[in-house]
Amino acid sequence: MTPTSAPFHQFDDTTQRPAQAFWLRSDDDIRLRAALWRAADAAGTVLLFPGRTEYAEKYGPFAARLTDAGLNVLTIDWRGQGLADRLQDRHRLGHIDEFAQYQLDVLAMVEAATALDLPEPWHLLAHSMGGAIGLAALENGLPVSTATFSAPMWGINHAPIPQGFALGLAGFAGRLGRGGRAAFGTGGEGTYVLDEPFRDNMLTGDADSWARLLREAAAWPELTLGGASFRWVGEALRECRRLATLPAPDLPALITLGSREMIVSAPAIRKRAAEWPDARLLDLPDGHHEVMMERPELQDRFLLAFLELVYGGSAEAESPAASMESRDSATDPQLADAEAMDSGA
Repeated sequence: MTPTSAPFHQFDDTTQRPAQAFWLRSDDDIRLRAALWRAADAAGTVLLFPGRTEYAEKYGPFAARLTDAGLNVLTIDWRGQGLADRLQDRHRLGHIDEFAQYQLDVLAMVEAATALDLPEPWHLLAHSMGGAIGLAALENGLPVSTATFSAPMWGINHAPIPQGFALGLAGFAGRLGRGGRAAFGTGGEGTYVLDEPFRDNMLTGDADSWARLLREAAAWPELTLGGASFRWVGEALRECRRLATLPAPDLPALITLGSREMIVSAPAIRKRAAEWPDARLLDLPDGHHEVMMERPELQDRFLLAFLELVYGGSAEAESPAASMESRDSATDPQLADAEAMDSGA
């Protein structure tokens, strides 16, 4: 496989190194985009599975911290989002016919990592929907040595609607030929960071990270995604039910959960963590959904725990200190205060 170059967006005033981006093609002929950040003398490779609505550029600052710590980072735009092929005419909506199709994207990503001869060991780092895809990939034999999950989607917080009703509604919409329409309460065709004020957002408590996401969404709307289709909701709920029946994978894991989590199911995460013998649950007081976009002190706790898992407390783990010191240089220096930007959003 010879990857074909793909675009990667970055602001001119950003100091971090851009990723090498390239196109992939899945076995069912969906074009995907991958992005690779390389470390000098890498001691391994992180396979970063993003969440729903996300795109490669979003992880640039955190990827810089990981490369400073001696790890390559490879991520992907899943089918239906970012610059990957959208799956229906309503291209602003997240959509999937079957959740198992995401495993074809995982296969394309693993084939790319192999073709690029990315150094082992490989480590899974999965966020939100990527956590559901990642757990299924581990079931399928994903060749990683450790697994880290940030607010994994092992259940969905659909309160106050009962899960059975949500599944029934998704099925009813499908029978009416409306499975591709926006499911109620998922955001329609808007862009969350442009439509929601910082003070009310469920993603992060860090104003600088929020301002960066807002700036990216305004500059590159083609990267963004709106709500989810009825079909996606039904498939996601069924996949969460299926994953709950699986035994714990036989590898060490780190699972993180913020106290202010409102998007995925905290009870489902705690249940899985309790049933995984070689897993550590890292509770993050006052943490929101996206720890890799959170306030510096929460990011630092997560990064240290991740590197401790990856390096096993070896001398190589001295590199996180330099990684943490580099956070300011990796963050966009021209960001405006997010609170002020809310009034103009």
